[in-house]
Amino acid sequence: MIKIVIAEDQRMLLGALGSLLSLEDDMEVIGKANNGNEAVSLVKQLQPDICIMDIEMPEKTGLEAAEELKGGNCKVIILTTFARSGYFQRALKAGVRGYLLKDSPSEELASSIRNIVEGKRIYAPELMDDLYTEENPLTEREREVLELVAEGRNTKEIAEQLNIKTGTVRNYISAILEKLEVTNRIEAITQSKEKGWFK
Repeated sequence: MIKIVIAEDQRMLLGALGSLLSLEDDMEVIGKANNGNEAVSLVKQLQPDICIMDIEMPEKTGLEAAEELKGGNCKVIILTTFARSGYFQRALKAGVRGYLLKDSPSEELASSIRNIVEGKRIYAPELMDDLYTEENPLTEREREVLELVAEGRNTKEIAEQLNIKTGTVRNYISAILEKLEVTNRIEAITQSKEKGWFK
């Protein structure tokens, strides 16, 4: 019997997924979580074979939870509406065994679970094409500057921390906005998060 924990913050979807998978003769849903923190503790407590995880959940995202569970015996499957290459790349780094989209047919989920339990990896085909195209255009230093901006530091604090002049920080920020083709810092941060470019 394949033991499964499901983590999904939309309760109706959580219930529906649980019911669907329980109809399979060889599967048993042994735990349900509403956020990433609950998912991590349920996996540690119940030792399931598979944890199906949404990405955007409160307290801890599915990707953060997957990163925390990396290296354990439980195989993580991300089930999300987001076909974003940045999320996918981060999921791969976290050792996720499956990345499926919510608009896939339900029988596909069950067969993917069986394949993953047997040691295979299953990724939505539309993500595989993106994987080789979305490279982060920022230099290492520009990434550092943007991460400090995302932490809420101002130009002066960034200059002090990186031991450079405030004018240089402004130049870096201009270069970042230009490369990412955005008009302000907030958009730059949002885009980098969506593409999974932050550490």
